[in-house]
Amino acid sequence: MNGYIMDPRGGSGGGSISGYLLHRVKPHLPPWLGIAGAGLAGALGHERWANSAGAGVGLTLASVALTGTTWWVGRTTGKQRRLHSAITVAAGSAWLTAACLGGPTTGPIDDVYLMGGPGVALSWNVRMAMRRNDADAEGSGGDKGLLEKVGLARAQIGAAKVEPNRVTAPIAGAAGEHTHDDVTKALAHIASALDLPTSAVRYTPDADSARRGELVIVPEDMLAETVEWEGPSQLGGSIADPLVIGRYDDGAPLMLWLPGDPSPEVKRNSTHLLIAGGTGSGKGDAALNLLTEILSRRDVLVWLSDPKAFQDFGPLRPGLDWGVEGGPDTEVMVEGVKAAIPARTRWLGAHSYRQWVPECAQVQDSPEHTCRPDGRACGCPGMPFLVAWMEEAANTLRALGDDAFTGIAQEARSAGISLVVSLQRPSYDQMSTSTRASLPSVLALGCDPRDEGFSLPETVIDAGAHPGAWGNRRPGYCYLVTPGIPEDRYPSPGRTRAFSHRAVSLMEVLASWAQRNGATADPITAGAASGVAGRLYTGRTTPGDDQAAAADAAEEDEDNMGYGLLVDPEDADIDPEADLPDPEQGDDAPIFGQDTGRKPSPAEARQLFARALEEFEEEGRMVVGPKDFTDWCDRNNLSRPWVSARLKEAAMEGRLEPTNTTGRWRIVPALTAA
Repeated sequence: MNGYIMDPRGGSGGGSISGYLLHRVKPHLPPWLGIAGAGLAGALGHERWANSAGAGVGLTLASVALTGTTWWVGRTTGKQRRLHSAITVAAGSAWLTAACLGGPTTGPIDDVYLMGGPGVALSWNVRMAMRRNDADAEGSGGDKGLLEKVGLARAQIGAAKVEPNRVTAPIAGAAGEHTHDDVTKALAHIASALDLPTSAVRYTPDADSARRGELVIVPEDMLAETVEWEGPSQLGGSIADPLVIGRYDDGAPLMLWLPGDPSPEVKRNSTHLLIAGGTGSGKGDAALNLLTEILSRRDVLVWLSDPKAFQDFGPLRPGLDWGVEGGPDTEVMVEGVKAAIPARTRWLGAHSYRQWVPECAQVQDSPEHTCRPDGRACGCPGMPFLVAWMEEAANTLRALGDDAFTGIAQEARSAGISLVVSLQRPSYDQMSTSTRASLPSVLALGCDPRDEGFSLPETVIDAGAHPGAWGNRRPGYCYLVTPGIPEDRYPSPGRTRAFSHRAVSLMEVLASWAQRNGATADPITAGAASGVAGRLYTGRTTPGDDQAAAADAAEEDEDNMGYGLLVDPEDADIDPEADLPDPEQGDDAPIFGQDTGRKPSPAEARQLFARALEEFEEEGRMVVGPKDFTDWCDRNNLSRPWVSARLKEAAMEGRLEPTNTTGRWRIVPALTAA
């Protein structure tokens, strides 16, 4: 009471004792007002209808009708409330009829009023008081019963925040009895009690408490309806703007960022992305959602490897800066990305950028970002953001080893490069733990329940995320874990948009726009790629730039590269010169002419071999081995062991680089080798 007087905002009666009493009594007044009104109506009715037979018939019929209506209307309420209401109406209407006809003070009518009226009013007051006490005893409107069912009897639920299709309520476990683990274990039981799918109930723990958090319930699945892709969200925008790839189950946009944002308001790190999902989970459509968003931005390049021969990405291929179909070409692309990292970080450092920001893609005409020692604007061409996309990466990992992307994943973010790795099952027998730890973002679609831990962090699974519950039954359903979105969104399911045959023409238009208006490779990035891939790199450089000159700008530090075996084991014990004639036997034979039926001299054979490497390079075949020289050996009467030895010599001379596969070599472009 004292608190009420001190804080007049606590009630409507002002800051006095009488106001407090009125505030407490008001909820109990309606039954008493009803009794008083009935008495007044009886007195007025008697003045008009005293001893009237017709009024008696009418009042009796009205009494029966009102009682029946009360019983019918109360069918949707509880049995006790329905019976209580009907008895109250029947008694009140019967007394009113008697009072109107005989008079409110005649015989026992006044005694019935004085004794029965207060009794009826008090019965409703008692009912109201008991209802309120029950609610107080149960916690928050009956939530206590639910918590008891799921093993959280002494936990407390606070005031809920109700949004469209989303209810968020703070929950606190009993001190010394409950932890976050107890709540997460109870989520499935809560969903069962509410008759909702498991994914509709989530829990976000409070980082500052071991027993407090937020319970999120989404009662309606807004993802059930398939939404088709109708085009990019922001054509011509920056890659630093959000990439919208679908929607959450409460209707909010499902989006992510690849570049970082160092501004004090945001402080978001750049990220790499893992796209994981089983067969039939909608992983292809999810990838198309992301790739179309990326290609619609003006300041980004995409290098994409697709071992499926661009089965899904075919309409978008013209918009890529570099696209390969897997195998040896993918190996070259991986090396190209590795070469681009130090070249791009040198450029960023020289222009005083600690990380890639949209200003990097513009001409450097500001003294603040100049590479000139005199502090004047350098006017260097800008450097677009780079996305290195490895589709169906399991094939590449099998060919190159489970740590093929480890170096890229650990170093590329500082160079303005994001790595996107897409595969069905990111298990540790396919991808090294170091690589997986360096992919901070994940788009997890339906999978085998046993594979959930390979895709999502344990904390997100504990909070209620279960892609294994979908399998391949709900294509496009996914969870997104990435910097830039609130952590309480991590266990919220979303769904990507679907791509049908009607989207093909629109994707072709988008690819054409990217060709005309998208970013072209800067000299540094193009030079690094050309220095590794030669003609295999097909990127579009800035008009007027010489790709060969750009290659000179990429300084490669390759002294610390690890090498595999230099010669096939089966050729190790063979003398490569045994089948060649003495030099004097073939001095007068043409080197590049018709087959003379004799073996070329050692000097001639080496010239033939050098010419063969040049032809491979001109054709864009940048990874070769002894098997690629089979027909060439037949034409020139040379043996495979001899070719193996020459490949080793070419590697020592810098014309070739060994790959992770024994007996396979990557051709170093002639300009770079020179």
